[in-house]
Amino acid sequence: MQIPIKYNIRTLFVRRGNTLMTIASIAFVVLVYVGVLSLAAGLRASLGSKGDAANVIVLRDGARAETESYFEKDKFRILSTLPGIATGPSGEPLASGELVILQILKRSDGSESNVALRGVDEVAFLLRPAFKIVEGRQFRPGVGEIIVGRRLAERFPGLALGKQIKLGRLEFTVVGTFDSGGTFDSEVWGASDDLGNAFRRENTYSSVLVRTGSPDEAEALIAQIEGDQRLKLSAETEPAYFKEQTTATSQQFVVLGNALAILMGFGACFAAANTMYSHVAARAREIGTLRALGFRRRSILGAFVFEAAILGLVAGVIGVVLALPLNGVSTGTTNFLTFSEVTFGLRTGPQEMIGGVLLAVLTGVIGGLPPAVSAARREITALLRER
Repeated sequence: MQIPIKYNIRTLFVRRGNTLMTIASIAFVVLVYVGVLSLAAGLRASLGSKGDAANVIVLRDGARAETESYFEKDKFRILSTLPGIATGPSGEPLASGELVILQILKRSDGSESNVALRGVDEVAFLLRPAFKIVEGRQFRPGVGEIIVGRRLAERFPGLALGKQIKLGRLEFTVVGTFDSGGTFDSEVWGASDDLGNAFRRENTYSSVLVRTGSPDEAEALIAQIEGDQRLKLSAETEPAYFKEQTTATSQQFVVLGNALAILMGFGACFAAANTMYSHVAARAREIGTLRALGFRRRSILGAFVFEAAILGLVAGVIGVVLALPLNGVSTGTTNFLTFSEVTFGLRTGPQEMIGGVLLAVLTGVIGGLPPAVSAARREITALLRER
């Protein structure tokens, strides 16, 4: 015989003080857990899912990121003549030699971080159709002008529109802010020759981005580049490169979120156990009566585990609701491959919310299981003698 569900729900809030404290503690765990997962999801959305499978990124052999890569411009000239590279409206090869340099800048809170500076030429914008100027205008080569990712400009006051800033040995003026769909919103862009001159890197590139006709042609080009002994370069598709860039950093957030969930959930389990023990003590004679009426031990066990799960479910829903305002909040961290600033918006999606609710239910069940076992094991006569 099974105990009716409405009985469990009705008796759950008999001792409201303990119950509400338990709900609050579990909801706080869920809030923190969902917040950390939202950080990882926002970072993955910012970079990990971006890129065109027909685009190929070329780096120095052995380099894991553009900030670790450099090679002579002569190699770019060889690359741009390889078969399989698409051409632009004017017949020019869609190959963009780019220079990436790190510069330490101050955030709005006074702390410092490395910021990626990207030197590009006009063809770079043809390869990135999502790129658009949202405020100000495009930079002009040769006059010391730069444009800044919109999220980066929010975190670094020295990069605000109209500001002058020293990069390397030269002064630059911020003439615009841009939106690239998330991928490059953490960077400063300027003319390749201007930034190369500022940092005495006139004859080198960090990477080359090339467009092919299709993903299959991209794979063929990668094989050709890596097999050319003149170049000694490595290549991979754009989505694969961005995925590698975000995996290490986003995984750190997932590990952190799980560690926090275990530590804080441990305390929340004690709160749930305390609440359920108090419920058992307050309803001892009631439980004894149910046993005398023919309800089995497993029914008593199931009833209390179900109550604990409901407790966790309520707390999980509350925690998720409290975490919803985090969605879209701008923040930043350090990319553990490039050691440069990455700015992005938190993303609280269905996966993160479901994870938070499941954590809450699991916490409630783990905390409620020992009291449930205790209630099921006690003898009927001992339960009926309780006052």
